[in-house]
Amino acid sequence: MKLASLLALVISGSAAIAQTPPARKQPAVPPSLPPLPYALADALGGLTFSMPVAVVSPPGVTDRLFVVEKTGRIQEVTQLDQAMPKKREFASLIDRPDGTLDDKGECGLLGLAFHPEFARNGRYFVCYSLRIGGQLHQRVSRFDGQKEQPLITQRDPAGNHNGGDLHFGPDGYLYISVGDGGGANDVFDNARFINKGFHAAILRIDVDKKSGSLPPNPHPAVHAGTYTVPADNPFAGATTHHGETIDPTTVRTEIWATGLRNVWRFSFDPPTGRLFAGDVGQNLYEEVDLIIKGGDYGWSHREGLHAFDLGPGKDMPPPNFKPIDPVFEYPRSTGLSITGGCVYHGGRFPELKGAYFCADYAFGRVIVLREADGGWKDEIIAFEPAITCISRDPRDGELLFCNMAKGSVMRLQRQPK
Repeated sequence: MKLASLLALVISGSAAIAQTPPARKQPAVPPSLPPLPYALADALGGLTFSMPVAVVSPPGVTDRLFVVEKTGRIQEVTQLDQAMPKKREFASLIDRPDGTLDDKGECGLLGLAFHPEFARNGRYFVCYSLRIGGQLHQRVSRFDGQKEQPLITQRDPAGNHNGGDLHFGPDGYLYISVGDGGGANDVFDNARFINKGFHAAILRIDVDKKSGSLPPNPHPAVHAGTYTVPADNPFAGATTHHGETIDPTTVRTEIWATGLRNVWRFSFDPPTGRLFAGDVGQNLYEEVDLIIKGGDYGWSHREGLHAFDLGPGKDMPPPNFKPIDPVFEYPRSTGLSITGGCVYHGGRFPELKGAYFCADYAFGRVIVLREADGGWKDEIIAFEPAITCISRDPRDGELLFCNMAKGSVMRLQRQPK
């Protein structure tokens, strides 16, 4: 698929996914951008991957990386200190016992998280898109070695807005991003509710089923007995939402934060525990949010800081509607699909210490946000289209960037003056 097709997907509100890397040459730096102080360069000795969307390492491991390929495989990369690291297939999710991976459009193998005690129990968790009898689903599964146990298998009405990121938080619980079900304008009317399905939210679940956690409420998507819900989740026992009475037995108590259109990538900042998320916009704005317990981020009554009148709510917000403002937004005239990133704590670039990195997939702007004077100041520091993930190198805390179009994992470098 050529770059024009990739961009068409993004313009439609996608998280910037396509079937094959573009054959066309990457676009030049937009003339509106001045010379930039940094650039991205290959980080793994020229190794290439099939549409990489995440790079992950198990807790405490510094000599291996795991690259998630949207097309269905996880590649383990070793000998990181060598000029040419080695890669081997760690796992494949292409063919499942009850279906087949769908990697078209925004679908595919989308996220990977290793259990905090992976060295002891060998468990890891994935998000991926699955066709079962021709019907699309988005699935969260646990793997013990090569043995799979599905946790959530949500039927999906459309192939876009799948979220698909997942991370263990500092509290030991698994957090998962889920999109609004796809289509434009929240057409399936999922985002404004906490009692319909696994949509438009960040979830928080207890995969270890600790004492005191609660069983999830029944739902066709839930694989009963495979996880529990932390008792302090914000919507456990809720009887009202957006001014309407709801049956607490129907509430998706897994929800940690709601009103999110399509969080493609999020991350925890280890020193502070803060959760940053990049939420992909629709018509006018992309945004970065600081996610808090019980937070409502406004979709589909709002896009960024602005009223949104094309959704099912027709900009008729419910009583006492007080959505949480994003910490940063940018207009879609300068970018079309945000890739959330993480806070920099490496040592090579002391001038960037504590800055939050994100990127726009389509326009290639690599952006840093610095907290100052009670707000956030943004700066474009590099240009690289097709960034699908920003994460930390476990060896030194430097940042790693997945470039889906080039099939490479990259890192930051200074531009010569």
